[in-house]
Amino acid sequence: METKWLEDFVSLAETRSFSRSAQLRHVTQPAFSRRIQSLEAWAGTDLVDRSSYPTRLTPAGETLYDQSLEILQAMQSARAMLRGYSASAHDVIEFAVPHTLAFTFFPAWVSALRDTFGPIKSRLMALNVHDAVMRMAEGSCDLLIAYHHPAQPIPLDADRYEMVSLGEETLAPYTKPDRSGAPLYVLPGRINQPLPYLGYASGAYLGQMVDLILKETPTPIHLDRVYETDMAEGLKAMALEGHGIAFLPHSAVVQELAAGRLVSALPPTAQKLQVTMEVRVYREKPASKESPRAQTLHALRGAPVTPRAALHPPKSSAQALWDYLRSQASAPA
Repeated sequence: METKWLEDFVSLAETRSFSRSAQLRHVTQPAFSRRIQSLEAWAGTDLVDRSSYPTRLTPAGETLYDQSLEILQAMQSARAMLRGYSASAHDVIEFAVPHTLAFTFFPAWVSALRDTFGPIKSRLMALNVHDAVMRMAEGSCDLLIAYHHPAQPIPLDADRYEMVSLGEETLAPYTKPDRSGAPLYVLPGRINQPLPYLGYASGAYLGQMVDLILKETPTPIHLDRVYETDMAEGLKAMALEGHGIAFLPHSAVVQELAAGRLVSALPPTAQKLQVTMEVRVYREKPASKESPRAQTLHALRGAPVTPRAALHPPKSSAQALWDYLRSQASAPA
């Protein structure tokens, strides 16, 4: 039996909906249903009455529901206590950051922080967007840094998490220049002569943003996908070799643009072929005065485990940095 099955089950007991719980647990509905079935197989009895809507628990399910809350709360409390033995980690701020921001935004941001805020000790976990968000939801990091766009928001409950804006980032198309400095490839391309396109793999956050750009542009775009990868750095490397056009965050190409190694692939008449995203930092709100049981219930409605803030307060170093970031965000420009 896996603990995530219990987390799934508690979520289902709260939402009374397979589809809603699958969404909150960041899995497909068929996968979520299989996990509930696996738990029932382990228990040796039906836990959910599937003949009713909204979904109801069976008497056995009601019993397991109460026990699951106690088990999960005890496990999270034990984890918090065990982490307390690592004294060296008390002043280390743990960041979950998507790969692109980890390579481009984060190093310069930390350097600027050290000049204005002071020295910090940090641990960086570079992940894809989904896994970075899950680290925050699981309480496995202090802060999450991620892109935000209204059309593609990060799935974090505003009642449980707070955020500070760190600035903006532009996603735009770039290409290698020819010997005269002109772009090798210029959008929009032709229907009988599409441009070689270096794209993000399916599911990548920046790939979804590029899809949004291409969908909303009034100009027909003709591209031939010749390469794809999850990471912007991989696309940049291919663009630098002249393999095609890549949509890249501006922070990833600052040096290459200054050196003339990359140039914009935008024609003067198609400036809408780019998008501006916000860079945000998130944290879980400090613990409320709810009981441990109520905190566990609240957490499992929208996250895999009890929030870390429900078990112990934020690290003093993370709290000090958060206070500084909030003060900077609210200061007059």
